[in-house]
Amino acid sequence: MLVKTYGSAVQGIDALTITVEVNISAGINFFLVGLPDNAVKESQQRIDSALRECGYKIPGKKIVINMAPADIRKEGSAYDLPLAIGILAADEQIPGDEVHKYMIMGELSLDGSLNPIKGILPIAIRAREDGFKGFILPKENAREAAVVDKLEVFGVDNIKQVIDFFKGDIKLDQTIIDTRKEFSNSLKSSDLDFSDVKGQENVKRAMEIAAAGGHNLIMVGPPGAGKTMLAKRISGILPPLTLHEALETTKIHSVAGKIAKDTSLMVARPFISPHHTISDVALVGGGAFPQPGAISLAHNGVLFLDELPEFKRTVLEVMRQPLEDRQITISRAKFTVDYPASFMLVSSMNPCPCGYYNHPDKDCVCSTGMVQKYLNKISGPLLDRIDIHIEVVPVPFSKLSEMKASENSETVRTRVIAARDIQSERFKDAKEVYANAQMSSKQIRTYCEIDATGQSLLKNAMEKLGLSARAYDRILKVSRTIADLSNSEAIQADHLAEAIQYRSLDRDNWGN
Repeated sequence: MLVKTYGSAVQGIDALTITVEVNISAGINFFLVGLPDNAVKESQQRIDSALRECGYKIPGKKIVINMAPADIRKEGSAYDLPLAIGILAADEQIPGDEVHKYMIMGELSLDGSLNPIKGILPIAIRAREDGFKGFILPKENAREAAVVDKLEVFGVDNIKQVIDFFKGDIKLDQTIIDTRKEFSNSLKSSDLDFSDVKGQENVKRAMEIAAAGGHNLIMVGPPGAGKTMLAKRISGILPPLTLHEALETTKIHSVAGKIAKDTSLMVARPFISPHHTISDVALVGGGAFPQPGAISLAHNGVLFLDELPEFKRTVLEVMRQPLEDRQITISRAKFTVDYPASFMLVSSMNPCPCGYYNHPDKDCVCSTGMVQKYLNKISGPLLDRIDIHIEVVPVPFSKLSEMKASENSETVRTRVIAARDIQSERFKDAKEVYANAQMSSKQIRTYCEIDATGQSLLKNAMEKLGLSARAYDRILKVSRTIADLSNSEAIQADHLAEAIQYRSLDRDNWGN
């Protein structure tokens, strides 16, 4: 008898429906075809043990299973459950007239229980798009799948429940989640607050501007000045995720298997901080069986690279294209996958190998040229994509010991949201542009007009400070954001002056 069950394969951050065709006839053998990997091939032993624990068995007949489309590689152990149900239905141990109405996924343990799997959200979205009545999956993944509306989601603990359901002996409990209610209830402020940081008002201001315009930022300062402490708090001043962004972010983390147990929807902007020993593949994604990298996990959030010059040169260079295009394409001989990578880069570094160049109290022990050599570990093209350079100086004791409370993150976030609202209105007709940092050259000419006073100020700054040509557009973008924070229609001279000071590393005399 021929029976079809349905599973799904994840490619990139999207899913493709897989048809599991099971045909049982006279003879003795077991054939599993359709480009399965080793984990799929090993399912026979898991299925056999799980069924025996439940009082069933794989029939001693000729079993041919085809996983279509046959030219797409099937990976992982998540196909155990649809294979097992297909075998039982084809052998008429359970009725087979309902199994085709459901998407079925799950990894079997030897005792018949189900283990959680990765990539549930894109699979649930595909099941809804393909018109399946419901989705049967491990109970631990049920809340994640239930955020997809118009799809019945049934979380089960073991294969016996699934068998009894198709036999009509029991009814499965449907997992129901009000996505919008879940999203709004889960929104909460971060435990890391700007008010925890004493002093550093100029750096906080730079971070507010970066958050308001989506600008990439680098902090340069000696050890212990507070660079990492400040960076960890930038997520708290970014605008909250929209429902669309939350679904998109959850989808990526689901594919990577990074969703916490019983989590339905990610509502906090991701903050990804990889160690400097990370490989280029781990950063941008890929591998023999491609997975999202750190830049995709930081999508709609922050990628923090601490001690930027310590990262391998090749690792830093592979970020250049994603920073510009906000997506990464992984190409292999037989397929290509795209991962979104619209993140805000926040980085930090010491000014020199010893860390005390330009320190107000401690002397730098680096020899002549070492400072510039250290800075040269970061290439010009990469530095070109970082809009804001800010120097972080140590906080004096008088600031550390004062009891006066500084401005909290929620107050800063209110101003950031107001500035983002202005930009949303400005770029409502522009494709793939949501903040000032993404403006093209044409848009800069349209939205960043400056008067004669501003032109004179910018000209003098570039000549006297030795600013490079690449700094010109960056200054205009940042000044546009500063104007938005001030709710100013036009870019004023003071907005330009503030933007100019955020180009420290472009100055000819830096490090010399």
